Amino acid sequence: MTPVFAVTNDLASKSALLQASLSRLGSVLVAYSGGVDSAYLAWAARQAVGDKMLAIIADSPSLARTQFSDAIAFAREQAIPLEVVATSELDRPEYIRNDSQRCFFCKDELFTLMEELRQARCFDAIAYGVNLNDQDDFRPGQKAAANHHVVAPLLDAGLTKDEVRALARDAGLRVWDKPASACLSSRIEYGRPVTREALAVVEKGEDALRAMGFRQVRVRHHGEIVRLEIACEELNRALDPAMAAKFANIFKALGFKFVTLDLEGFRSGSMNTLLAPEALLRRTG
Repeated sequence: MTPVFAVTNDLASKSALLQASLSRLGSVLVAYSGGVDSAYLAWAARQAVGDKMLAIIADSPSLARTQFSDAIAFAREQAIPLEVVATSELDRPEYIRNDSQRCFFCKDELFTLMEELRQARCFDAIAYGVNLNDQDDFRPGQKAAANHHVVAPLLDAGLTKDEVRALARDAGLRVWDKPASACLSSRIEYGRPVTREALAVVEKGEDALRAMGFRQVRVRHHGEIVRLEIACEELNRALDPAMAAKFANIFKALGFKFVTLDLEGFRSGSMNTLLAPEALLRRTG
């Protein structure tokens, strides 16, 4: 079901606060992935500072090619200046080992490159699209952002995920109802090394599910077992025996021995429930 949002007076005030804070930044690099938050932030920065902003997207194996292409298309549609940088997180052993701090090393790689670019191009700041709801989840990447003094304009304006979607819809941005899509590495169980091969398998699996008409999906990689998460409103269709047989054929062809459907449906960050409490409390950097 498509969510319905209203732009209230309070939300209009938050939008004005966002524009004011972006204007005060001067010139800014925006970490951009094409998701709703980063897309809206890049668009808002463009409105606030014009040509004094530049969106930066990482050409990484952990970003699905469909997402990468769509992000570039959106920037082109909205005349948002965009530059592609190649990141090398898969060359970092700390990232490959895929423990609870993986996201820290990914964001540290990106923000290190962006800081070098900021200095070389004389930009004043780096911004990224974390929102208020992100504070309720386990996100080590926020520590990397703090280490690199990356600003969070959506968070500073007090915007929630739903409010960002509402503002994007009100601005006529087609990404306003785009399903959430974290990096492909987040689909691989903690402790299982992140490899190009594993990322490719996850990407092919999710592409196959979307080609079958499913909109909000996750392919969770647990070695020989794949755990499919499909949005609750789409589960009835997924539970059909004929559909289950199709799932089995697709994912066994991708190398999995056992194909499972998670009866709780899609939920963001479900891999984090497997972490021990001490891992959630550990800080890196």
